[in-house]
Amino acid sequence: MIIIKILIFASIGALIGWITNLIAIRLLFRPFHPVKIPLLNYSIQGLIPKRRDEIAKSIGNVIEQELLSLEEIVDKVVGEQNISQIKTAIKNKINEIIKDKLPSLIPSLFKNMIYSYVDELIEKDGEVLINDLIRKGIDKASKDISISEIVEEKINSFGIERIEEIIVSIAKTELKHIEILGGVLGFIIGIVQGLIATFI
Repeated sequence: MIIIKILIFASIGALIGWITNLIAIRLLFRPFHPVKIPLLNYSIQGLIPKRRDEIAKSIGNVIEQELLSLEEIVDKVVGEQNISQIKTAIKNKINEIIKDKLPSLIPSLFKNMIYSYVDELIEKDGEVLINDLIRKGIDKASKDISISEIVEEKINSFGIERIEEIIVSIAKTELKHIEILGGVLGFIIGIVQGLIATFI
């Protein structure tokens, strides 16, 4: 009889703990839009929809400052191999222009000297010049382009239902664990209450 009584308390505690955590998780998102409570002059709204702009701004800032900068993107795109390809492309283009623009009267020996000089010059100083152009490009792009603003706009362009889907799909396991943990803690608290009610 005592065990049944304690189990009843534990079951009720587990149910309350599970439902409480389930409601708390749902209240992160819902209601999506403010709902006014009559007579109290107060409205309720899910935490994430209510602070959506702040969250989007924070995520954008974190991504730009901690995870991804324009410099890192350019460094990934323009590696040593790419710089070598760029130098080759520049040499080919300049040599092509020289070939087309120089009069045919100029001896081949002289033309070959010009080709060699261009190749040597680009091999010697090309990487420095390309890196300088890249840095100037990054400086200009960083004034014109903001990764944080792009991310913020992208998040804000999603419907709140879509944001909920994304978060739930990412944290599905963890959210389920929180629900279960609520039930387990409620069960333990229920046992303690049952013991107190029985023996005190």
